[in-house]
Amino acid sequence: MRADAEILWRYHVLDHAPRRSDVGVGLGSHDLGVADHTAALYLAGRFPLVVFTGATAPTTVDHFPRGEAVHYRERALALGVPADAVLVEPRARNTGENVTLTRRLLAERDVPVRTATLVCKPYQQRRAYATCRKLWPELAVRCSASHTSLDDYLAAIGDPDRVVHMLVGETQRVTAYAERGFTIAQDVPGEVDAAYRRLVAAGYTARLLRPA
Repeated sequence: MRADAEILWRYHVLDHAPRRSDVGVGLGSHDLGVADHTAALYLAGRFPLVVFTGATAPTTVDHFPRGEAVHYRERALALGVPADAVLVEPRARNTGENVTLTRRLLAERDVPVRTATLVCKPYQQRRAYATCRKLWPELAVRCSASHTSLDDYLAAIGDPDRVVHMLVGETQRVTAYAERGFTIAQDVPGEVDAAYRRLVAAGYTARLLRPA
C-alpha cells in the first residue's frame, strides 16, 4: 500500500518552477499548511496579493467552523502578511468554484490579473491546475505546495488512511472530471492507473465519486 500511495503522490505533485505572479490563490481544504505556504510565498515576494477561497465542507467544518478562507486569512495575518494584502472569497465549495468565484472577486475589485499561483495541498496540484486551465484558460497559472515527502506529510496530518483515501479520490477525478467537462484532459500513466486500482481493491474508496 505504501508503494502505491507513493506512485499516486508523485503523479499529483507537479513541482512547477516558482515565479512571481500577480496573485496567490490559497485553495481551502482541511490542511492549514496551505495558509502557511501561501504566507511564506507572499513574504518571499512571489506575489503582492493573496486570495483565500473556501467555505466549509463535511471534512473541514470541525476544523474551520467559520469557513476555510476565514481561518486561512487569520493564520496568514498571524504569520506576518498584512491585512490589506489579503482578500477572502468565503463561498466556494469545490475547486471549480474556487476558480470562478476568485476570478469574479478580482474583477469586482478591478484587480488586473494575467498570472497566478494556485497554492494547495501537495496532492491537489494536478486537479487544481487542470481546473484552472479549463475555467480560466487565458490565465498563466502555476501551482505551488509545501515541499514535503509523502511520509512527512502523513506524519504532519496525523491520519495516513485519510490521506490515502484522498489520493485515490484525486486520481479518479483526473479522468472523471475531464469527462464531465470540469477540467482539461490529462494523461494517466499505466503505473498510476495500476496503483490506483490496487488501492481501490484494498478498500480505499471513501473519496470515490458516485456514478454520475
